[in-house]
Amino acid sequence: MDGDTGLYTIGELARRTGLPVRTIRFYSDVGLVPPTDRTHAGYRLYDLDAVARLDMVRTLRELGVDLPTVRRVLAREITISEVATAHAQALDVQIQTLRLRRAVLRAVAKRGSSPEEINLMHKLARLSDEERKRIITDFIDEVYAGLDADRDFEAKLRSAMPELPDDPEPEQVDAWVELAELVQDPDFKARIRQMVEYQASHAEETGRFASADLGEATRRRVEAAVADGIAPESAEAVPVLDGLVAEYAAAFGATDDPDFRRELLERLEIGNDPRAERYWRLLAIINGWPSWQPTTPLFEWFITALRAHS
Repeated sequence: MDGDTGLYTIGELARRTGLPVRTIRFYSDVGLVPPTDRTHAGYRLYDLDAVARLDMVRTLRELGVDLPTVRRVLAREITISEVATAHAQALDVQIQTLRLRRAVLRAVAKRGSSPEEINLMHKLARLSDEERKRIITDFIDEVYAGLDADRDFEAKLRSAMPELPDDPEPEQVDAWVELAELVQDPDFKARIRQMVEYQASHAEETGRFASADLGEATRRRVEAAVADGIAPESAEAVPVLDGLVAEYAAAFGATDDPDFRRELLERLEIGNDPRAERYWRLLAIINGWPSWQPTTPLFEWFITALRAHS
């Protein structure tokens, strides 16, 4: 430090701040930390204000602030608070992106994905919440287009959207990729469309068929039969089937006859697609909802028994 002027040479400034001379010279050349004065020989000199300015530049740069923004802060065009807010938000996005990448990589490592699968997983996982919801919404729109079907069930579908967390587990990434592929499968869409069309044409019976009592009756009777080792095609299945059909007939106010059994079989066959249940299980994995016991195998037993004994 020059004792007469109270100014620092660029070398002294480098020793004081720990920054390389070339870095200080660069900041000086671009006008961020201009020299306060020069010696008779033309060497740069800096005062304490320049030291403070250099400290500010270094701090902002270490926080990832770009040079044009640093210049605006020094010129008092924007405040440090505004810069900090903007950069914190940008870092939040970067952190979320990195977490998603980590989850994708863990999922890839776990399942031994092919290059094509890796590309798909990364592409789907990095979609925004709105983009993910749009995939599901487009599926529902296509399935219900032009149909006056069960609006309560449609509302349930539309309210159940995938909410992939910021730091997902590999299983959640896997589930999201599978769900996105499922709702874009033409065969699955056609199948769900068939279910909705059937509901629309049998609106009066739909609510009774989907009642919790009938679902519980099916679970209770079929689980007991399976536990006893009763195959649906066997003679031992007949009393189980008769009791179950009787409960359905009572709920519908119908008689257990061949016509009723034929209609019941048709409804069960249309409504019992394992992919439909898989849709809800994938949503549960993604959103962290409680798991439940699958019902598709129970209704498959019921359907097989109806075919064999009706």
